[in-house]
Amino acid sequence: MKKEIADIRKDYSLQSLNEEDVAKDPIHQFTRWWDEARNSEIDEVNAMTLATATKDGIPSARIVLLKDYGERGFVFFTNYQSHKGRQMEDNPQGALVFFWKELERQVRIEGVIEKTSIEESDEYFNSRPGGSRLGAWASPQSTVIEGRHILEDNIQKLQNEFDGNIPRPPYWGGYRLVPYTIEFWQGRSNRLHDRILFTRAAGEGWIIERLAP
Repeated sequence: MKKEIADIRKDYSLQSLNEEDVAKDPIHQFTRWWDEARNSEIDEVNAMTLATATKDGIPSARIVLLKDYGERGFVFFTNYQSHKGRQMEDNPQGALVFFWKELERQVRIEGVIEKTSIEESDEYFNSRPGGSRLGAWASPQSTVIEGRHILEDNIQKLQNEFDGNIPRPPYWGGYRLVPYTIEFWQGRSNRLHDRILFTRAAGEGWIIERLAP
């Protein structure tokens, strides 16, 4: 074991998280933490790890950006034909992780993944900068290409083709992760962290439990 790695540690002491302090609904609790994270001016506060798996259970993970959330779930956008898009098509189960180190907080979310509506995908795509909209057409995401010149050549051709009027590609759009568990983790001293788990109840509502760190 490399000692210089094994010796890296930080003691957490900023805040605590107790059962009596959390909201009764995890989306409301997420909003509390989200607002505090936004106000803390964390760089790319909406960055989250998305974990997916093949139908055989082989996992993969990457960073994506949260673009909306609410009672229905957590929304992000990507190419349907990408590596993660193919996995979500074959196995629509996934997990999200937010880590806001400045607040010593982590949020873990597990749930079912579904596509957003065409209208939601169109609305978000049309709000993107022109370069990003062109990029969605230019990149055959997750496929092997000979070099960066492929992308640059595609961009040039598409600029001439669309002349500023760039529609959403039919293979690009949104996904919503509909949660069945959401865990809020607050770092505490001596690794005795606070972990509050919300589990969707069989009917309506959520079960709230504390997990050992």
